[in-house]
Amino acid sequence: MKISEEIVDHIAHLARLEFEGESKKAILADMERIIGFMDKLQEMDTENVEPLIFMSEEVNRLREDESKVTISQEEALKNAPRKDSDYFRIPKVLDKKQVFE
Repeated sequence: MKISEEIVDHIAHLARLEFEGESKKAILADMERIIGFMDKLQEMDTENVEPLIFMSEEVNRLREDESKVTISQEEALKNAPRKDSDYFRIPKVLDKKQVFE
């Protein structure tokens, strides 16, 4: 399959990307190589090949979700640059006007 500049432009628009000049030529060449590779894969006989569901035979070993204290509040606040009794003090991030606009 031949990839045209119109196809590259369309895919770039869908992906909200912009390609110009040499980068457009490079992405066009990359897409043609990908399509060529996919065409090569189509030539393979996969009639008696089972679909791959999992990449490995490993089984997830999940642990119990146990609640435990690993660090105290005092230890957490010990190296804080600014704190207010039991809390970290940080600079204001949001302005009320910005939140409601």
